[in-house]
Amino acid sequence: MAVEEEGLRVFQSVKIKIGEAKNIPPYPGPNKMRDCYCTVNLDREEVFRTKIVEKSLCPFYGEDFYCEIPRTFRHLSFYIFDRDVFRRDSSIGKVAVKKEDLQKYHGKDTWFQLQPVSADSEVQGKVHLELRLSEVITDSGVISHKLATRVLECQGLPIINGQCDPYAAVSLLGPSRSEAKKTKVKRKTNNPQFEEVFYFEVTRPLSYTKRQFDVEEEDVDKLALRVDLWNASNLKFGDEFLGGVRVPLRVLGQAGVHDAWYFLQPRENGGKSVKVEDLGSLRLNIVYTEDHVFPSEHYNPLRDLLLDSANVEPVSASTAHILGEVCREKQEAAIPLVRLFLHYGKVVPFISAIAHAEVNRTQDPNTIFRGNSLTSKCIDETMKLAGMHYLQVTLKPIIDEICTEHKPCEIDPVKLKESENLETNRENLRQYVDRIFNVITTSGVRCPTVMCDIFFSLRESAATRFQVDQDVRYTAVSSFIFLRFFAPAILSPNLFHLRPHHPDPATSRTLTLISKTIQTLGSLAKSKSANFKESYMASFYDYFNEQKYADAVKNFLDLISTSGKWDQKSIETPIMLKEGFMIKRAQGRKRFGMKNFKKRWFRLTNHEFTYHKTKGEGALCSIPIENILAVERLEEESFKMKNMFQVIQPERALYIQANNCVEARDWIDILTKVSQCNRKRLSTYHPSAYLNGHWLCCKHSADTAAGCTPCTGGLPANIQLDVDGDRETERIYSLFSTYMTKLIKMQEACGSKSVYDGPEQEEYSSFVIDDPQETYKTLKQIISAVQTLEQQHTKYKRDKFKKTKIGSQEHPIGDKSFQCYIHQQSENSTYSI
Repeated sequence: MAVEEEGLRVFQSVKIKIGEAKNIPPYPGPNKMRDCYCTVNLDREEVFRTKIVEKSLCPFYGEDFYCEIPRTFRHLSFYIFDRDVFRRDSSIGKVAVKKEDLQKYHGKDTWFQLQPVSADSEVQGKVHLELRLSEVITDSGVISHKLATRVLECQGLPIINGQCDPYAAVSLLGPSRSEAKKTKVKRKTNNPQFEEVFYFEVTRPLSYTKRQFDVEEEDVDKLALRVDLWNASNLKFGDEFLGGVRVPLRVLGQAGVHDAWYFLQPRENGGKSVKVEDLGSLRLNIVYTEDHVFPSEHYNPLRDLLLDSANVEPVSASTAHILGEVCREKQEAAIPLVRLFLHYGKVVPFISAIAHAEVNRTQDPNTIFRGNSLTSKCIDETMKLAGMHYLQVTLKPIIDEICTEHKPCEIDPVKLKESENLETNRENLRQYVDRIFNVITTSGVRCPTVMCDIFFSLRESAATRFQVDQDVRYTAVSSFIFLRFFAPAILSPNLFHLRPHHPDPATSRTLTLISKTIQTLGSLAKSKSANFKESYMASFYDYFNEQKYADAVKNFLDLISTSGKWDQKSIETPIMLKEGFMIKRAQGRKRFGMKNFKKRWFRLTNHEFTYHKTKGEGALCSIPIENILAVERLEEESFKMKNMFQVIQPERALYIQANNCVEARDWIDILTKVSQCNRKRLSTYHPSAYLNGHWLCCKHSADTAAGCTPCTGGLPANIQLDVDGDRETERIYSLFSTYMTKLIKMQEACGSKSVYDGPEQEEYSSFVIDDPQETYKTLKQIISAVQTLEQQHTKYKRDKFKKTKIGSQEHPIGDKSFQCYIHQQSENSTYSI
């Protein structure tokens, strides 16, 4: 989800590898082992959870998580929990990384010490305060000073145990005083509007003798206002601390007035002291990306250079190929390039051009497409994007079955358990391999058109280059579809969204054995047994040393590499797109009865959207895709519930609450995409619910009243791919900007080759330069386009810095920004009485 900023869109995303934890403190019992899982949180909102690793104090997770971040946040947090079957799971420790610190750890494997989890340190949200110091003349004519403190509102407070009933405690702190006052409790909201004013005497007349409150001028700096937010609890343990701020009175300055937003902070010295090293540590790899995307016309020069890459002769002198040459990893270049070319329908000619060039450089047909070249990385990325649903419908049912059945399939005699029988295990494995082989080799008609067109191009280039080798037309294609698509998906189904988590060790071993066998079957190697280092695998493969398997592979490869025969088909079999538990409000089909909220299992296919009492049971309600008129967010005020959205049908809207903000965005996105082409889609909708006889948003009493807000639509109907071309061009600009020194070095290499036309200088030997003059010309255009965009980014940052008002709702004052705020107000801002 993009945040608009004066014609510029800001996107946030995060990719996390959750590695392992070590030295978790032992359980205080005879067993000592723990069953641990890890969660990923935006502030305190959980957005992802790993599998549970049982009986370990050094659990290995090996799980990846990617999400587009749909809202502002302060901390990216990770919690390690210990599962307890008798009571609520207990937290062991956490890692909290501030948003501004994420770049420090960008793309690096880092061990983080686990910190103690305490209510006093679990803080999120912000508060809006207004302070005004005024002079008051008493009846006797003496001047005293009073501080008026107005607590206006808070935003983004945490929800504790399903609710938030906040109030604020306000105190004036000083060397000789501590007065406290409270606001009213606001029920069931984490964005409370208080609008309450409290008065504190700052100085009192000298004649006031009950207690001495005279304050010398220099002592004003010692006074501070403290505002603490609390959750009013009915539990015997008392109210929960939500966070607080301490505002020194010197912020009032000469004017005696201060109006600002503040980030809430943890309580000072709160919680018990725990030795950090006692809690263990967690290995993470975090890649946080923030894309600042300008309006489309800013990218025209660079985008035109990129999209023309397939037409440049030689292709090694093209903008896209040069990006692959200067990037540290080919995949860095491949990801945005493929997305951009797919978006503009030019991925096939581009990949055909670079593949043809690579084939012509290859000397041995047995090594064709075996390296990590730009071609192989681009094809990998295209298959991941265009072929994800193809994988789902082909492999997911059988992979689910393997993960659920837990049949023993170990065929290594050394690893065999005492209770297992080698022949039984071999038979179990053989059946699984046979079934997976059959579903793959009969799935050719479902292979996406874009993949078929690329495979056709690979086949033609390879057959032309190596005319003597009759099998090269097959191996050129099988090196991708089997070795880089099906085999990796079987090996790591979680990475291809076939399973939610990494499989358990026994199942993972089964999938490894299947993947190895399928990979060999698809490779059409001359000597199958020679492909295996392990003798037990070679003997197992004897089961498949029959011509029918080779024939099935060739027929499949022929089918998927024949261009123009197969259009993208609407598949009759329902494809499961997304499923999971959510909470829905009763739709009011019954004339009488409460419209309550219930937890249901939701399931979306390309045919219908259904919900069930539990997973596996029959549908309680089925909504055909063609009946979905719009899918939109539902304003929180409707039911005082976060992360709600509505699926609008002809007769009524279904109100649903997702588990977190990321899940809500995912469901809205995919439901919108599958229903995008419906002829009766709405253009307007009601952002709030119809309750108590009227729409909360526009107050119309008729439940059939037309919507009062334009629908957000505009997404492409292609459920496989939703690409923002400008965002991908911005990412490519960022890569070119990062590797500018390499671009200049490549220019030097072109000059050296053009002038000397002799042996390549060693310092330039890492670049592929077939035509120095053409490459130099392209490099000059790239550098010009990148420098122009760089100037626009610099101007944007400079203008934004000038407009940034610390203390505004968008830029609250935090623990690091207070001094900046003081400096922003005035260089001499101390107020004296």
